[in-house]
Parts: sequence; C-alpha cells; structure tokens
Amino acid sequence: QVQLVESGGGLVQAGGSLRLSCAASGRTFRSYAMAWFRQAPGKEREFVATISRNGGSTYYTDSVKGRFTISRDNAKNTGYLQMNSLKPEDTAVYYCAAGRVVVQDSTAYDYWGQGTQVTVSS
Repeated sequence: QVQLVESGGGLVQAGGSLRLSCAASGRTFRSYAMAWFRQAPGKEREFVATISRNGGSTYYTDSVKGRFTISRDNAKNTGYLQMNSLKPEDTAVYYCAAGRVVVQDSTAYDYWGQGTQVTVSS
C-alpha cells in the first residue's frame, strides 16, 4: 500500500503560482510512477502530468505545457507540481496518483490522494 497526501492548494489570482506537494508513505515511493490529475466541477477527471520512477521522463497535457512542471524527490518520498501563469480554467481539485506505468490513463494508477483545491480568480 502507498498512502498519498496532497498539500499546497489554495486561492490565487490569474497569473500567479502555486506549488503542490504529494507526500507518500508506505511502500517505496521510488518504485512508482507518479501523476497529477484534476477535476473541475461538472467535468470528468483529466490528466495533467506524469513522471517516471527516476524522474527522467515527464509528460504533460497540452493545456499546461510551458506553465506546469512535475518533479519528484525520492529521498523525501515527495512529488511536486509547480504551477505558474495560472488561469481561471486551471481551477479544480488536484489529485496525485501512483502507479506502475507512465501513462495518461487514470485507470492505470493504483493509489490516489484525497485531493487539494486550487482556485484561480480572474
């Protein structure tokens, strides 16, 4: 089992920045790929970014490329999502997930956090 706890969400003005953290406990964090997903009110959960076990490979959805950066510190069992140039359309609950493969499909991820709210005001 892997337990994931997100933090760092909040209210920010458009153009601002936030850094989300995902603290992992339980089985070895470094054994898992990690991803961030988000879900806005009335919408389905969508892929945001993913990173390989050693951090060597990252992938992003087109709408966040150049603005968001996913990273991880395996020594600290923590993953991050740095979000810059935030837009109102980035408003959502953000979830971190851990799984065995680096994919955009949410069903491939075995472990999920409880989510953290990000609200971007215009």
